[in-house]
Amino acid sequence: MGCLFFFRSKRNRREKQGRPRAGAGETLTAATTSFSSYDTSRSYGSTCGKQTSKSSASTSSQQSISAMFEVKGGNLRVFELGELRNATNGFSHMLKIGEGGFGSVYKGFIRAADGKGDRHTVAVKVLNLKGLQGYKEWVAEVHFLGVLEHPNLVKLIGYCSADGERGIQRLLVYEYMPNKSLEYHLFHKASSPLPWNLRLQIALGTAKGLAFLHEGLEVQVIYRDFKASNVLLDDDFQPRLSDFGLAREGPTGDRTHVSTAVVGTYGYAAPDYIETGHLTIKSDVWSFGVVLYELLTGRRSLDRNRPSNEQKLLDWVKQFPIESKRFNMVMDPRLSYQYSLKAAREMAKLANSCLSKQAKERPRMSQVVQILIHIVQINEATAAREAENKVRRADRAGG
Repeated sequence: MGCLFFFRSKRNRREKQGRPRAGAGETLTAATTSFSSYDTSRSYGSTCGKQTSKSSASTSSQQSISAMFEVKGGNLRVFELGELRNATNGFSHMLKIGEGGFGSVYKGFIRAADGKGDRHTVAVKVLNLKGLQGYKEWVAEVHFLGVLEHPNLVKLIGYCSADGERGIQRLLVYEYMPNKSLEYHLFHKASSPLPWNLRLQIALGTAKGLAFLHEGLEVQVIYRDFKASNVLLDDDFQPRLSDFGLAREGPTGDRTHVSTAVVGTYGYAAPDYIETGHLTIKSDVWSFGVVLYELLTGRRSLDRNRPSNEQKLLDWVKQFPIESKRFNMVMDPRLSYQYSLKAAREMAKLANSCLSKQAKERPRMSQVVQILIHIVQINEATAAREAENKVRRADRAGG
């Protein structure tokens, strides 16, 4: 389910005319390249003829992340191209661990900036010069992750912008996530099924990450591309939100939304955003509701390989009302009935509230966090009762 670009030809002309050029060893600062100066859109859908103004947010709001980056951006490490080439064994195919709209991602090994100590593992993302994402998304990623710090956001270590054999090479260096993505564990047959308890913890962790973006900063951040493939998992399967190339600052003052060209991934974008181009934090809440159903069902939001009446996940689950006896038909068969049905029903109810047609009726992510904490408690109580009943049955059998 890739992102589709509606105004791609128009955008390509703009980039050829106005893309900033940088020399080897460029150090990125908000003063020289403010991401908010650009339309960082990846547009899709038949409604995109309504391409709107860059933003209804104020100019001061547009500069706030940039201003924060002026203070915090110096913590990022500026890498030389040769250093990252050595770290990845010449960007070896054997070390390639992923590929997306931005380009290829490689596993790498680097030392501290002073060259001392043991090497540690990183992920190196290389911008594809012919890819669908470009300089603007790269700058946005650096600015946002140069400022944002949270246990449920991936950590950006540094970046590189240098002259290469094929032109300006732009790269990003992240902490390495050994357990791949949520998408991999939910949908790839080669993966082991995610246990129910772990699915709840992943839902809670990602909700905390989004709540931090929406409500935990002096500036509101709209993630705009929440989906299973952008949820990475660390050593302990704790979730980290990644890929901030499409993130935008939220509205300020009396503004209710940010107006943008419509971007995102089919199956995850809120219908009100697709129809109007009005972007709010509630757009992220809709996407979160979709992923909740993916966690419940083990099905993709859109799967063309399934029968026609099962391809759209949100339509398919409507056949199995939450309080009906048929509800367990939606549950991922790979769970082998090892889950709390009560907790699963509550999670589906939460998903439905996130998927409310009217954006204002969707909960805030801080509310979602509290509901998920309650669902985890329900699940733990159910597990405790089942364990107690198991002991009693064993005692009776022994007696």
